Amino acid sequence: MKAAIHEIPFSRPEFDESEARAVAEVLASGWVSQGPKVAEFEELFADRIGVRHAVATTSCTTALHLALVVAGIGHGDEVICPSYTFIATANAILYAGATPVFADIEPDTWNLDPRDVEKRVTPRTKAILPVHQVGLAADLDRLSAVAGRRLTIVEDAACAIGSTYHGRPVGSSGNLACFSFHPRKTISTGEGGMLTTDDGDIAEHARRLRSHAASVSALSRHQAKGVVFEEYSELGYNYRMSDLQAAVGVEQLRKLDHLLARRRAVADRYNTAFGSLAEVKIPAAPSYAGHAYQSYGLYLTASCRCDRDEMLRELAGLGISCRRGIPPIHLEPLYSSRYDPISLLVTEEIAARSIFLPIFASLSDADQHRVIDTVTSILTR
Repeated sequence: MKAAIHEIPFSRPEFDESEARAVAEVLASGWVSQGPKVAEFEELFADRIGVRHAVATTSCTTALHLALVVAGIGHGDEVICPSYTFIATANAILYAGATPVFADIEPDTWNLDPRDVEKRVTPRTKAILPVHQVGLAADLDRLSAVAGRRLTIVEDAACAIGSTYHGRPVGSSGNLACFSFHPRKTISTGEGGMLTTDDGDIAEHARRLRSHAASVSALSRHQAKGVVFEEYSELGYNYRMSDLQAAVGVEQLRKLDHLLARRRAVADRYNTAFGSLAEVKIPAAPSYAGHAYQSYGLYLTASCRCDRDEMLRELAGLGISCRRGIPPIHLEPLYSSRYDPISLLVTEEIAARSIFLPIFASLSDADQHRVIDTVTSILTR
């Protein structure tokens, strides 16, 4: 009988009894929709990032949509963003009625190249939407120089909880920033997102918009202990996080430092193992950024003789789940059929020659060694 292969997943959320107890307490309270637990999670998250306000949403995608709307981005506007990112980044721009303009990325950081961004600014450009890709901060200083005082910067920090920029948490640079709590992220609420800002008026506007733009929230009506009527003066959305999700988020935040340390330890081991191989380049480590390693990507160099997709299939057959480089948005049918074709040489090369390895806090030492030995064997044979 053939022995079963021990499967190593690509990622895994890190839950235990504390999240189960927190959810049970919310269920027992009878208030499971957006309420006091969401407010607690927002306060804790804002404190962790170092901003005045955090607004919880159903996902990072909806947080990005709200951020663009409250920034005044709409029909006829252009927003510059990378193509080397999850499609939600550009979709949020479409939701706002604006046009995504794709710029190329840097070959080492895989983040927006400020030089290419500058070339794509037009009179219709209203914002730049950098992505802190896989947990490595984009070069915000250079992007801010391009933006000047005319353009808004909205940070897609979906992967960047725990990342730092010049020693400060990503999200604390004075821009609108949006985070994700998807199960592949360092902390998770199942689904969920957060918008952060230092501007109280913007935060209040975002809070109204996430709940159909009601003038009074359901929790405020409940706490008033009387008859309170809400009004609706603009188009809003149902982007509310539930207290069930927020209860999980509160517990996850308490574990964040431990989860980050474990991910960085795995990444350090990978860096040591793969750093001397001519067949790959390990993740960049610019002096301005502290990497959170939401994902761990390798670039297959010209010295690598193996086919990337065949490598993925072989690893899957051996019980090791990996992922291809991020598919460029500008090549997806939704966008290639909607806009004129463009060529983003670095984006397309990185996408075709990159591979992401398993990384999560509870990845055992034995499984790390197995990933390293198997990948090395395939690369060097």
